[in-house]
Order: sequence, then C-alpha cells, then structure tokens
Amino acid sequence: MASSAKTTLNQSAALAPHPARPIVEYDPPACLHPDLESRSTVDISPSEIVRRQSAAWPGLHVETVQVLRHKPFEIGFRAPCHLLIAAELGERYDGETFVEGLPRSTLRDFTHKLTFVPAGHDFRGWQLPRALTRTTYFYIDPRGPLADPALRFGEIEFKPRLYFYDRDLMETALKLKSQVENSGSRHRQHAEALGIVLTHELVRINSGAAHREPVNRGGLACWQQKLVAAYIEEHVADDVPLAALAELARLSPFHFSRSFKHSFGMPPHRYHAHRRIERAKQLLADRKLSVTAIAIAVGFSETSTFSAAFHRLTGQTPSRYRRNLD
Repeated sequence: MASSAKTTLNQSAALAPHPARPIVEYDPPACLHPDLESRSTVDISPSEIVRRQSAAWPGLHVETVQVLRHKPFEIGFRAPCHLLIAAELGERYDGETFVEGLPRSTLRDFTHKLTFVPAGHDFRGWQLPRALTRTTYFYIDPRGPLADPALRFGEIEFKPRLYFYDRDLMETALKLKSQVENSGSRHRQHAEALGIVLTHELVRINSGAAHREPVNRGGLACWQQKLVAAYIEEHVADDVPLAALAELARLSPFHFSRSFKHSFGMPPHRYHAHRRIERAKQLLADRKLSVTAIAIAVGFSETSTFSAAFHRLTGQTPSRYRRNLD
C-alpha cells in the first residue's frame, strides 16, 4: 500500500513543470478564450478534467467546480463583476496564483482559504494538484439588485485579497454552495437572503473593521404585513423572489428581510415554507387527492422532497398525518 502511494507520488512529481514558470510570464493555452473580459466564468484548461454545477439569482451566479483528475491545469478570469473564491479543498505539489494588484503566491495548501478578485482585475494561475480540488466561485454584480442601497456597493473600490480566511464569510459561502448542490431543496428567497448577507460581509472585510449596519428598531407596518402575507398565500406554490416581496413593502431586500423577521419571528423563506405545509395539511384532508398531486399543488417537483419538508416541520410524513386525521 505504502509502495503504491510512493509510486503515485513520484509519478505526480514527475509531471510538475520544471523549472516552475513565473506567473508574470503566464501564457494562456490556445483553448482558453482570448478575451477574458467577455467571459462570465473562470476559464479552466483542460476543461475536461473538471465538473461544474451552477445556479443564478439576481445579481449573483454561483458555480461549484470539482477537479476530477491529478493533471496540471491553468485558470484565467477577467470580467466586469466581482469574483469571490472559496476553496473547500486545495492542495498542490506545485503552482502559482496571481491576482492583479498583489504579489503572486505559491502557497501549496489553500484549503478553507478565500480569494477576492474585484471587478476588472486579472486572476490567473496554474497548478499540479496534490488533492482533487473543490472550489466554489461567486460572480457578484457590483450593481446587483439585492445589494442594500445604503451600502453604495457599486461605488466601493474593493481591494484584492489572496488566500485569506474569514469565518463568517466562509460560512455564508458554504450555505450558498449548498443551495447549488441541493437543487431539490433549493429555495430562491433563502439564496437571495444569503446573497444580501454576502455583500455585507464583503463590505465588512474590505473596510477592515466590523461593519455598522443601520439600526432597525421595528418590524413591518400593519399594511406591509397584511400585503406581504396575502401575496405569499396567493402564491404559496410559486418560487417568489425576495426582491418581489420587498418591492411590495417598498423596502430594500436587506431591510425587508430584517423587518419581516422582526414581525413574523422567522425569515421570509421559512415563513413561505411553513405556509406551504399548512396548505398541504388542508389538502391532505381530501382523500381524493394523492400525496403526489398535493406535493405538486404546493410547489414541490418531487414527492420525496415534499415528504422530507413535511416531516421536518411536522415530525410526520404526509401519509401518517393523513391517517391520523381519522
């Protein structure tokens, strides 16, 4: 076993470029797009060694990338959007990473490290992976609709950062990553709320101090509560954007989320989920309707996902709940 591992290590080391190429002399391979300014995602070459999965919400595109083979690869990106990189697993035998405005890095182990590339900055590099890298890329529109207007997010001159760690930012990033991977339980309002938090976290780390958020001393006004609750009830089976609810209340998405939680005791996405299950309970009383039909009626594409959500909020499966109605 040890001999086999040693052989693999020696073979991998033999693949490493010798001598290491300085990043300032980096030349993208032919298969990389020549105009990175027009690209919306990080270029990885060769592309066949990675698996990508992505999801998008207003002003935010999240992409998970898994390296599948221990082969050298190169990366490059430049676009008019901010790029946040969260490395869940990153170990390399050799390689360099460059973010415009910072010295190059040859860090070998960047697991649980974050990198921030401001809009318009160049990001590029190469590596010979020691472990099969798992990374999530967050492409953030500087003038996205979810950023709190009070932040003036689109006017901030962000500083580049390479291989740093921030617990709160990493936790938010991993929550958004789970929204990409768990497509069956993906909830638009929750993802948008996390996107709002992400923008605030980026402002905080850019300032180098704890960000002082506007004081919120109250919740929604009575008319706002009634209007929003009625809208959710009417669209209980739909994937309602957080921005749409905020617009109804005439608030920014950030302030709406805070005020909603103050008034209803839970975030908008959780309230919506509870209302779906309450509607499902009503429908389960009708024996003519199948559990599958009810799942679809309250906005679930799969019966298994509906059953899991129902059980999570009630402690029972839909079928058991129906039997207990007798």
